[in-house]
Amino acid sequence: MKLESIVSYMDGYLSVAGHPDYRPAFNGLQVEGPAEVRRIAAAVDASLGTINEAVERGADMLLVHHGLFWSGSAPLTGRHFARVRALVEGGLAVYSCHLPLDAHPEIGNCALLARAIGVDPTDRFGSYDGAPMGWSGPLDRPGAVTRLVERLEGAVGGRPVHLIPGGPDHVERVAVVTGGGASFVQEAAELGLDALVTGEGPHHTHFDAMELGVHVLFGGHYATETFGVRALADHVAERFRLDAFFIDQPTGL
Repeated sequence: MKLESIVSYMDGYLSVAGHPDYRPAFNGLQVEGPAEVRRIAAAVDASLGTINEAVERGADMLLVHHGLFWSGSAPLTGRHFARVRALVEGGLAVYSCHLPLDAHPEIGNCALLARAIGVDPTDRFGSYDGAPMGWSGPLDRPGAVTRLVERLEGAVGGRPVHLIPGGPDHVERVAVVTGGGASFVQEAAELGLDALVTGEGPHHTHFDAMELGVHVLFGGHYATETFGVRALADHVAERFRLDAFFIDQPTGL
């Protein structure tokens, strides 16, 4: 399938145009590759290790959540040059999608993680520059927060979950914002939610949660953001009859 056809489809499916994001995110095609694509790799981060593995395994296109340009415009030297050289020499295109992928109602990180832990994503929750990112909704089986911790640990592959036990004994309604979503604990409290599930947060989140009366669960930034790129790669591969695989490069964070 032609690269331009795949890019055009993903741009529309993910509503990339006009979706607010951090300035260096550059959602969409970041590095042009071969005109024809037969195999797609997916990963959370466009690290040098990920790029090299994608090339070694014969991928023509790499789909990532965190792209190449988080430091903004910079000279092509050092680590930045090493990544770009590996892409060009390996004939590998890079397509990155950050907040639009977090927010997507079907294959987004937030919606998929919510469903994986038994939360029905009925209401939008949390936003960036006016665009919603996360979801909130009722648990299919309300109960003690320890049960929610167990579900989250299962969803993120057994990774230990850090719980800040600020909320009620009985958990019924939960918000989910993957990655670094701890800043939304205030919103969770204002909406009367019992718990906020996210990836990570700053030190003061502990006191925010305890004083606002909301449980906060940290499942890991990386671990909570593997869902979207996996689902996107599978979706595109099925639609265009391509081969796809996921490169797992966990950071432990």
